[in-house]
Amino acid sequence: MLLLLSVIALPIVALKFGLSGVILILLGIIAPIVAVSIIKFPVFGVAVYLIMAYWIMFIMNIGIDFPLGTLMDGILVLLLIGFFIEQRKNPRWDIYKNPISIVILVWILYNVMQFINPNAASLLAWVYTIRAIAAVTISYYIFSYHINSVDFIRWIIKIWLLFSVIAALYAAKQEHLGFFEFEQKALDADERLQNLLFINGHWRKSSIFADPVSFSYNMIVSSIICVALMFGPTSRKVKVMLFFFLLLFLNVMLYSGTRAAYVLFPAAMFFLAILKINKKILFFSGACFIILIVLIRMPTSNNSINRFQSAFRPNNDASYNVRVMNQKRIQPYILSHPLGGGLGSTGASGAKFSPNTFLATFPPDSGYVRAAVELGWIGLLLLCALMFVALKTGIDNYFEMQDPELKTYCLAMLLMIFAMCIGNFPQEGFIQFPLNIYLYLAIALLNVTMRLDIQKRTTDLHEINK
Repeated sequence: MLLLLSVIALPIVALKFGLSGVILILLGIIAPIVAVSIIKFPVFGVAVYLIMAYWIMFIMNIGIDFPLGTLMDGILVLLLIGFFIEQRKNPRWDIYKNPISIVILVWILYNVMQFINPNAASLLAWVYTIRAIAAVTISYYIFSYHINSVDFIRWIIKIWLLFSVIAALYAAKQEHLGFFEFEQKALDADERLQNLLFINGHWRKSSIFADPVSFSYNMIVSSIICVALMFGPTSRKVKVMLFFFLLLFLNVMLYSGTRAAYVLFPAAMFFLAILKINKKILFFSGACFIILIVLIRMPTSNNSINRFQSAFRPNNDASYNVRVMNQKRIQPYILSHPLGGGLGSTGASGAKFSPNTFLATFPPDSGYVRAAVELGWIGLLLLCALMFVALKTGIDNYFEMQDPELKTYCLAMLLMIFAMCIGNFPQEGFIQFPLNIYLYLAIALLNVTMRLDIQKRTTDLHEINK
């Protein structure tokens, strides 16, 4: 009856309130159904969460006036409710008896305790920032519990690469055919964006993401996944397709003009060569190295390639030198404030919530520097410990696994995390959608793939002993 009344009311609402009124009505109908489904069917909830994380910034860029960040928080809360219900019915707390789970819990608690940091100038800044820094970290526990089959991992990888291809093609459209009207209006209306994104008569591209940095990092991550899958147990047809995806991702990544991203793929390939030494890997790594040297040394008038080359000559880059000076300037503060200045005390959030403070004028320009300034050197050590434990666990699990497919997925996530650890130094790589969520998905998969590998071995052994 309620559904029938809502359908009848749609034309009236459309005439009186326009599209926004219709959207609200539709949300009123759909939202309760989706909310119950997220709780009752957690796999569906995880899928919704991952899909929304990838597209949320594009939806916001279109200009839809809706608190989408709060919507993501709501989905996470619903997933948590479903998680505790499932744990009550089928308790599996033992899967969290590992170093990664412990360090992540300590990281979350430390960020929550920043609520009482005596150095913090604004409590609202903590409320605003905790969502992006610590709240999404909880998703690690949700992913670890609900991702319990190889089929689900396959689906995640496929949808991840599909979205990456769409994002890459969208960036190619921006580069060669120009921006849509709503995108150009947003750029023309913000002088700060023009100064950041219009370089040497050429616009840096963001595709469907929040900014060029997020776009470039997502393309690098997708490239790394393609390489890992290419050396896994898959058909020649799929490997050819992955190779073309790789070329597409690396090519459109140049449109971002993000120099920090350019070094990440070579670094990941170097790490791959160490982890998986064989003739194919050495040949591929050698070919990548030769291509890299050619690209760095070749004379060119192309703006994108010029900017790429400058990434490997940082001492000649004025912006890099400014960042080094800023970091030296803030070091005494970091050393004298072990708890930091409080979450959200620097950058845009600092300017918004505590504009008259010293830290509000400091541009962090680095995920690690932000952690050191806002959370102190204690927080920086915790963040580094988290990344170290994740990498160590991934390496140990990779060499212990026996199933080739699961081993390939573990390798892909391990290479991604390694690249993101490096990328978090020149930029803030962990805080923007979707990588702020997909990073913890990758960390969770390091343990999930190991758990599934052990289950498969146990099942195979049981079958042999029958």
